[in-house]
Amino acid sequence: MPIPPLRAIGLMSGTSLDGVDAAWIETDGERIHHFGPCVMLRYEDGLRTDLRRLLDLAPTLTADDPFLKQVEERLTRDHAIAVSMVGRSADVIGFHGQTILHAPEAHRTWQIGDAELLAHIARIPVVHDFRSADVAAGGQGAPFAPLFHAAMAAALPKPLLVVNIGGVANITWLGPSGEIIACDTGPGNGPLDDLAQKHLGKAYDENGALAASGQVEEARLATLLAHPYFARPAPKSLDRLTFSSLIAQAIDGLSPADAAATLAAFSATAIARAPVPAPPLRVLVAGGGRYNKHLMQLLAEQFPAPVQPVEAAGWNGDALEAQCFAYLAVRSLRGLPLSLPSTTGVPEPLTGGRLATP
Repeated sequence: MPIPPLRAIGLMSGTSLDGVDAAWIETDGERIHHFGPCVMLRYEDGLRTDLRRLLDLAPTLTADDPFLKQVEERLTRDHAIAVSMVGRSADVIGFHGQTILHAPEAHRTWQIGDAELLAHIARIPVVHDFRSADVAAGGQGAPFAPLFHAAMAAALPKPLLVVNIGGVANITWLGPSGEIIACDTGPGNGPLDDLAQKHLGKAYDENGALAASGQVEEARLATLLAHPYFARPAPKSLDRLTFSSLIAQAIDGLSPADAAATLAAFSATAIARAPVPAPPLRVLVAGGGRYNKHLMQLLAEQFPAPVQPVEAAGWNGDALEAQCFAYLAVRSLRGLPLSLPSTTGVPEPLTGGRLATP
């Protein structure tokens, strides 16, 4: 007997720290039956600044730190506003929270956000803490979108490569026989955003204009690509700040334009070198990076296959990650796997998430 679909609102606040995306879908946790509204609520500058500060402080913070608690409450209330902006009722909320630390080698991943407070404000059950069970079982805890990508791409020709470029970049490779392989590839927009903030006073390098005006310093690019992370097989994952000290050394003394050009080349080359079994027939790009014309051009030069934003396949790239966590919330309620050995390195397909009720 078919399982009736549930109405779910997914919430995602990525490593780019720009705001929270919210999206409504109807799904049984396997197929997606309907797509509904999606919204984005940008963080106020003060909250974004404080979240960026938490990334630096996280290794030394405790869960009861007063600064963390007040930032967490502000973050959660913004998520509640985003839920109300969707304007549709739901059976469940998928609340990813804001990652402030990701160290799977230490069996630790930390997403802040008060699920009980969100459930109380929204009066809707909330599935949260999606990644902890995976990391506790020895998995990487990321990336978590591959099963959703597979559902979205069910009818598309394979092999297919889905690239997500947020603060960190990751890929999902979908094979013709149902294979799913995933990993973080390296930095995405994170270092470029930090550079733009420092030198342009802007949150990001619009259209990649700064990077396009510079020259790649090949020797420094080679130093970045020599990091041992790139020799590791998939699955593997990163923290947003994994390469921070190496990047700081690599761009030291460069003009802002040459630094941006080198960092953009670093991101694109690392994506193209992702360890996958066979070249894709098509590359679909999600995340904020797909708006960076220079970065998209670099990717097009790296792949013989067409490189397109996910909208070319009829997907909503702005809502994709939020839709994903709506989908995963329903899978969690059904006890279905959220991660696989080939996506995060867990020993066996593993469910996860915890439920907070109003």
